[in-house]
Amino acid sequence: MTSLTSTVVRLKLSLLRGGLRQSTGRRAAFLASAVVALLFAVLQLLGLLALREHAHAETVAVPGAAVLALGWAVMPLFFPSGDETLDPTRLVLLPLQPRPLVRALLAASLVGIGPLYTLLVLAGCALALAHSGASYAFSLVAVAVALLVCVALARAVAAANVRLLTSRKGRDLAVLSGLFVALGIQVVNFGAGQLGSGGLGRLQPAADVLSWVPPASAVAAVRAASEGSYGIAVARLAVSVAALAGLLVVWARNLTRLMTSPDASTLQAAVAGGRDRSSAGLGRLLPGGRTGTVMERTLRYVWRDPKTKAAWVTSLAIGVIVPVYNAVQGTGTPYFACFAAGMLGIQMYNQFGQDTSAFWMVALTISSPRDAYTELRGRALALLVITLPYAAIVTVLTTALLDDWDRLPEVLGLSFALLGAMLATGAWASASFPYSIPQEGHKNVAPGQAGLAWISIFGGMIAAALLCSPVIAATIWLNVSAGGDAWTWVLLPVGVAYGATLTYLGLRLAAPRTAARLPEILAAVSKG
Repeated sequence: MTSLTSTVVRLKLSLLRGGLRQSTGRRAAFLASAVVALLFAVLQLLGLLALREHAHAETVAVPGAAVLALGWAVMPLFFPSGDETLDPTRLVLLPLQPRPLVRALLAASLVGIGPLYTLLVLAGCALALAHSGASYAFSLVAVAVALLVCVALARAVAAANVRLLTSRKGRDLAVLSGLFVALGIQVVNFGAGQLGSGGLGRLQPAADVLSWVPPASAVAAVRAASEGSYGIAVARLAVSVAALAGLLVVWARNLTRLMTSPDASTLQAAVAGGRDRSSAGLGRLLPGGRTGTVMERTLRYVWRDPKTKAAWVTSLAIGVIVPVYNAVQGTGTPYFACFAAGMLGIQMYNQFGQDTSAFWMVALTISSPRDAYTELRGRALALLVITLPYAAIVTVLTTALLDDWDRLPEVLGLSFALLGAMLATGAWASASFPYSIPQEGHKNVAPGQAGLAWISIFGGMIAAALLCSPVIAATIWLNVSAGGDAWTWVLLPVGVAYGATLTYLGLRLAAPRTAARLPEILAAVSKG
């Protein structure tokens, strides 16, 4: 009788072959990615082997194993559709027991480019620390245990979150990858700068801690065996083995729960159906009438629509990374905090394009410039709910890191003035240069509308900078004139009043144009 493990492994291979047979382009992409990944793994293996005689080889090998495990842990959250076998709910109708299924899925998880890449890098980490016969024996066991821990960790995370990851909201979690990638790049950049000035010795405290954290502890066991500390080597290896056993138990329990308990799709939402949504949650905090309705709709788009959410996540990440990173490096200035207001102000541009073809329902409710003004005002207020506190927090944080509190009022005033200018120009650009945002794929502009997007965003940003020139000029004048420093606090109320005035005038001027160009706007945003 064929074992379950061999059957699942053959199923994994069949899925891989079936995917490659779909098109020549997919085969070419798979082969190219495989070659690049394996080449990178081999180069890392050779680099780690070159560290064998280096005094700080452990400070690279042990944290390297921990970083690999972290990557395996977050991979199911960012790429839930990358592997069909990550979803065990596909097997719930089959007469399978959780424990044999765990063994089968664990074996199937070892098939692919990712496990092979991990194996090569872990082998390099272990061999970089092996200098004796006993340590080579430990390295064989350590690499196998560390690889199994990485794979089991990914499976346990996927099983614990499979209901979420296979839903629409769960797939939107991949949008957060942009935030983590942006933060990760800056952390790596900062760490590289620190290592460049202090050498690998700066990583020694982290390596000492990680030497008892699985699966890095398995790699650290090889170093202990090389030094003749066999008791410590066994203890560190045992920590990783215990972690592997614990992950398998958690994984098996999650599989049991998934295969025996119903999910939301099999239950009738009687309670939810009788609930008055308008009287609960966000709606209670917003003003009444059309303004509150528009604000709630806009905020729900930010939370639910993948493209809108991706744009907001990117803006939020970059808006805080640029000023804070430069402040930490000691090369920044409090004025960099205005970058946060600028990044979020961009979200006001192409307001109607974010609605895509659904804008026709909004267009039916606009019959006069007053209706258009109320619509634009609600959208602007929804953006201010997020942008005002965010810009203030980033400004305070940047000022605190630079310990330059005297400039806080003027920087806040500049930020609020810039935000008001971008809301004003964004409302006018939304009515004058609307363009469609395709819902499918990764494009943010429909074919043939790239010129409109460039004019709308960059033209509006230039106009916003020109509108802010009086506040900028006042800031420069107070800072260079004798005794002007004592009056820089005035720039805060001036910036608030100036930004509010610009926003009001911009919405008022954009409202008649919006009402008059409704057919053109509807045709433009529905193109994609």
